[in-house]
Amino acid sequence: MNSLDKAIQTQINNIQKKTGMSLEELSSFIKKSGLSKHGEIRDMLKEKLGLGHGDANTLVHVVLQSDGTRAAEGKSEDAVLDEIYSGAKAGFRPIHEKLMKEIQKFGEFEVAPKKGYVSLRRKKQFAMIGPKTNTRFEVGINAKDFKKNARLLEQPKGSMCNYIVNLSDAREVDAELVAWLKSAFEGAG
Repeated sequence: MNSLDKAIQTQINNIQKKTGMSLEELSSFIKKSGLSKHGEIRDMLKEKLGLGHGDANTLVHVVLQSDGTRAAEGKSEDAVLDEIYSGAKAGFRPIHEKLMKEIQKFGEFEVAPKKGYVSLRRKKQFAMIGPKTNTRFEVGINAKDFKKNARLLEQPKGSMCNYIVNLSDAREVDAELVAWLKSAFEGAG
């Protein structure tokens, strides 16, 4: 079991403790809701079980077996990147390449490609990078207590990342962004 699988299993264990329900019971609860869309199920879990966004999101992925890990399973990193950066999102590949070139200078870390983004991990995830839409690239950063900054969008508690930085051009990968990523890298372990 890789570290990402362990992290998801830990999160599922914690969800079971919070709700007092086994994974089988949670799965049955979801199926009995009659909902089929990911976002609807996630929102229902937040409302009915009091789960945070991240926990509800992970639980839906596990129950529906729809997470980005499974979507990327069995494919090479290059094949997943070719899928992520295809069509209207192909122009974002230079941003990805520039970010990776800078991040690789920090030291060793794990690259975990998902269906629509790439997770970067040490002992825990420190960043997520990839196109959010056809016109916006998103860098998710897991770090705490950064100074307020217009570029650095603080995310609600329970989100996949603490901060988001939106990019539209590789020239926006600057010293400020690299410093934030390095801080997150160092804090991840």
